[in-house]
Amino acid sequence: MMLTRRLALGVLAGGMAAPALALPGLRPGLTELAYAPDSPRNLLDIHRPEGAGPFPAILDIHGGGFISGDKRQLAVPRQILAKGIAVVRMNYRLSDQARWPAQQDDVLAAAAFLQTRAAELGLQPGRLALGGRSAGAFMAVSAAISMVQAGRPPAAVVNFYGPMDFGSMDKDIARLGVKVQRLPADSPQSVESLLIGYAVGDRREAATAMGPVGRLDALAKGVHLPPLFSRHGTADTIVSVHQSEHLRDAWRRVDPGAAMDFALLQGEGHGTAGFSSDRVLGDLAGFLSHWLRPAASQKG
Repeated sequence: MMLTRRLALGVLAGGMAAPALALPGLRPGLTELAYAPDSPRNLLDIHRPEGAGPFPAILDIHGGGFISGDKRQLAVPRQILAKGIAVVRMNYRLSDQARWPAQQDDVLAAAAFLQTRAAELGLQPGRLALGGRSAGAFMAVSAAISMVQAGRPPAAVVNFYGPMDFGSMDKDIARLGVKVQRLPADSPQSVESLLIGYAVGDRREAATAMGPVGRLDALAKGVHLPPLFSRHGTADTIVSVHQSEHLRDAWRRVDPGAAMDFALLQGEGHGTAGFSSDRVLGDLAGFLSHWLRPAASQKG
């Protein structure tokens, strides 16, 4: 019964996307590639656009409350492929297999695999963006911060409605004044508490410090951060819109000059239809096209 309940919570908190669709003009992908030896889930798929390549790429990470989900549930956006950008989807260890930071380690391993094997995969090693949805966004931003600290930042970062500070999630939801659709993050049985191995409400400062907002606030001011694209729905009752606002503010405190494309989607919930619209995915494709170009051609 416990596993069933946890899986149900994961699906609720993940805002998972619709199954991927076959797209006209999509080159046959490289699928089920093992990027690390730690788990049978350490697999990724590479979907490349038409053309000779090599291509820049975005590593897109699925949600599921850290406890469920699969890379195949992420659509491969035609808008991104049309810009000559490959889309990579990965699986990672779930929280019933390993506690944090195993999931971040998996993202870092996948990124290293794509960069070190770029020539044979038809990719450009220095032109990799990290992005994700919900729990996947938490992992993408966390891994990006680690890459910044290691002196090899990604070319860009994408956040779609991700939790960014476990310690403030319940307070932020309460600010919305709406009926909550999930267990409180502070609960010992929340997907956040299960991920980190302790109740968020019992160790709030630690729960904040381990996440993107806390880690950004611990960085020295003036550290250069990569460009950030962020979208969140104002009607999200699973992860409050304030979580993305916290990320925006922390990003700017560290690097006021960092490029940022931040917008709130009015009336959209957690992973609702607006995030798959031509407008949103077109904006994302344009952002990636700009920042995944060689540095010499980036202006503005």
